[in-house]
Amino acid sequence: MLLKKKKTEVRALGRHISVSADKARRVIDQIRGRSYEETLMILELMPYKACYPIFKLVYSAAANASYTMGSAEDNLIIIKAEVNEGTVVKKLKPRARGRSYAIKKATCHITIGVKDISLDIYEDISFYSLKKPRWKKPSMVDRDIYNSEVVWDKK
Repeated sequence: MLLKKKKTEVRALGRHISVSADKARRVIDQIRGRSYEETLMILELMPYKACYPIFKLVYSAAANASYTMGSAEDNLIIIKAEVNEGTVVKKLKPRARGRSYAIKKATCHITIGVKDISLDIYEDISFYSLKKPRWKKPSMVDRDIYNSEVVWDKK
């Protein structure tokens, strides 16, 4: 009988958040690998603009975990927290003498992954769903400790 680990991870994705990726990474690096309750306390006390959208995403990921897997908030850990750059919103601001000045507003995409540490359950999988390995077993190689030459097995 073969066992396969059940899925215990859930994620929440926030796209086009109006914070630059570098400013969001400053906050994300503080919460990666921490528990859910500790993360909420950290995000409430940090004085950055990026904390509020990240707070909402962590809360959403916990709600997704409780809905899909029925997990309690005490068992959740932030395992994946990443920030990618999004599109740049370009606006024009009128200036003196009829000129215009370009304003570029950066956006980012934030992904929060949550894992339930109490759900390490395995399920049965059939023998036929497994793939055959592509590699072949190499032949045996014996090294003679008295001589520096390699002796190959001949079969």
